Amino acid sequence: MENPPVFAQIKNVCPALSVGAISANLMAMAPDISLLEQNNVSLLHFDIMDGHFVPQITVGPLFVKGLKTRMFKDVHLMVSDPYASIPLFSNAGADIITVHVESCIHVKACLQLIGTLKNANDPSRGILRGLAVNPGTALCDLRPLLDETDIVTVVAINPGFPGQKLSANTSQRVESIRRLIAESGRQILLCVDGGISRDTIAQVWAMNPDIVVSGSAIFENGTIDKNLDSMKP
Repeated sequence: MENPPVFAQIKNVCPALSVGAISANLMAMAPDISLLEQNNVSLLHFDIMDGHFVPQITVGPLFVKGLKTRMFKDVHLMVSDPYASIPLFSNAGADIITVHVESCIHVKACLQLIGTLKNANDPSRGILRGLAVNPGTALCDLRPLLDETDIVTVVAINPGFPGQKLSANTSQRVESIRRLIAESGRQILLCVDGGISRDTIAQVWAMNPDIVVSGSAIFENGTIDKNLDSMKP
């Protein structure tokens, strides 16, 4: 399947930060969102956790839909059996929907479903089909799924367990996935997510990903402008 039209729009802003929304001030989101937009952040990342695939429970489609922004909405489903949830996030305005290779038996069906759904922001642009892979998962599991994938996310920590450091083998896994993408002959974006702070951001950008996800490091101490300056590529 070809990349949807939104692929070119997102690729055009890369390399880019995708900023974690749930790290913002959830009781007063508007000022933080406005600051991100003023600093030309293009992607807003939503960590959707169900308390089953990962220990935490975070937000759902109503939160994603209710947050008004001109940024692309980057939805990361850290949930078990995501198939039934996918249309809910499509309707909520997701521009990217990422599922985990470990989340269910029928991951390919989930990717195929994303490819059939309309983008609620603009039906003509489609939704990027994202595939995330945890640190302990064999990368060969990705190979048969890449023909239905627009973006691969290398998860650099065990998801759902706060306070972890960037996995030491992240760079090696990024390069291995880059080779798999090249072998596929398709255009696929590459993202790194997890354990990314101001101390590790230079190391991660040196891996040449298209997108880097970071949350708490952007909002720490309320100095969003300063933090963004130190985190941008």
